[in-house]
Amino acid sequence: MMQEQMPDNPGVIAFPPALYAGTLSIGLLLNLVFPIDFLPRSIALVLGALAIIGAGAIAIWAFRAMHRARTAIDPSQPTTAIVTDGAFRLSRNPIYLSLTLLYVGMALLFSALWALLLLFPLLVIVQIGVVRREESYLERKFGDEYLRYKASVRRWV
Repeated sequence: MMQEQMPDNPGVIAFPPALYAGTLSIGLLLNLVFPIDFLPRSIALVLGALAIIGAGAIAIWAFRAMHRARTAIDPSQPTTAIVTDGAFRLSRNPIYLSLTLLYVGMALLFSALWALLLLFPLLVIVQIGVVRREESYLERKFGDEYLRYKASVRRWV
């Protein structure tokens, strides 16, 4: 009897940026149909811009670390190394952290309370359908090396 080999990727439920973009789109659409003012425009613009700038900085920092390690950014591709420098010294998921900040920033710029309300279910989906699958994959592939990293660096921040 042949043993089925597991694919060399985490098998996430969807491409993470698509999850964020889809949820944000739904929130922005709901905001168009059922607008709710929740922050003064000037505050929303400043906070939104700061969140987007922070998201960009974290993403660049993380992408550079992954590029130096010569490992894939796309979770559908095999991971070739555990990245522990750059943004990965502070968070095991800096790219998802940057996507979350970008999402929050966009929701604030559009003053879309609905999008912010959808953030919690989105993060639950990302945690269960993406992060847990990636962590299981990395534990299978890298064993103790990944477990040591996991024990020393927080998941988000």
